[in-house]
Amino acid sequence: MATHEREITEPVDLCRPDGTLAPEAVGWSRTPLHRGNLQGWGRTKRWEYWCVSTPSHLVALTVSDLDYLTLNAVYFLSWDEHSVLEDHERTAIAPGFPNRPTVLPEGIAGSGGPHGTDLAVGPERPGRRDVRVAITQEPGGTRLRARALTADLRRLEVDLLVELPAGHETLSVVVPWDGKRFQYTSKHTARPATGTVRLGDRAYAFDHDAWGTLDHGRGRWPRSLGWNWGAASGRTDGRTVGLQFGGQWTVGTGATENALCVDGRLTKLGTELDWQYDPAAPLDPWRITTRDSDQVDLTFTPFHDRRTRTETGLVANRTDQCFGYYRGTVRTDAGERIAVDRLLGWAEDVRMRW
Repeated sequence: MATHEREITEPVDLCRPDGTLAPEAVGWSRTPLHRGNLQGWGRTKRWEYWCVSTPSHLVALTVSDLDYLTLNAVYFLSWDEHSVLEDHERTAIAPGFPNRPTVLPEGIAGSGGPHGTDLAVGPERPGRRDVRVAITQEPGGTRLRARALTADLRRLEVDLLVELPAGHETLSVVVPWDGKRFQYTSKHTARPATGTVRLGDRAYAFDHDAWGTLDHGRGRWPRSLGWNWGAASGRTDGRTVGLQFGGQWTVGTGATENALCVDGRLTKLGTELDWQYDPAAPLDPWRITTRDSDQVDLTFTPFHDRRTRTETGLVANRTDQCFGYYRGTVRTDAGERIAVDRLLGWAEDVRMRW
């Protein structure tokens, strides 16, 4: 079903003074314009997730504040045409009270905008169970740095610059379940990146074909919910293409988080997508299409499942984040049809109780 979302073109507060959703904040924008002035405690979720990928390796950083706990993580994956070569994840979890160790800004960390700020979490010299993440603004982009010690006691060090070219458009959207439960998300795709990740005595280059993706989230969530998220960035059909797709969690809200970014220009997709896949076999091919048009017609073929299963008193998480390749076609709102061929990205199926 098509949505009729309002395009926001001026800065706006996400919340009213009483902490409920401001009606004027509901809509989407081509650049981050919302101030995430969240209030209240217990259902508030804030996070920054960055993934920077190349044709043979990627790294992902997570900094999150869920009110009652904080979670910081570093993930590294490398592969060749035959198999996964390196797969490392280090996560640091701490209670969110009484002294919250992570305080995320109202805007995008490291953005340098009116509500973003630099962010550093974790000890300067991490031990076996620690993670250090720093997100800072530099001329032309966002600097990502991280340190951790892998399970096999090798040092993992990240130093990347994710550029934001002048005029590059991104998707920001407010998804309203109701006046007390809502999410503001800013999704960036196809941002060029450079730098190095070191794992032990080996250096992995991020250079001419490296791309950064951001998931910035600020909201007040229901206790339980499921979602799909798919994203990809790279060059295909002579163009620079970013894919941003969501599913499940937006149904019935009148909003979607679906968009295409072609050569830095955004096409907002105002319809829910049809996700066809088998949750019991996430490494089988997925189909992602627009329901009422041929604007998105893609097959996603995974090669690796980043599988998470967590069950604690406060949190239950079942995540299959599958990395792989998109093939098919997409069409911009200007009518241009783009052939998508082996575009690296991911598609995920998540169930959360938090």
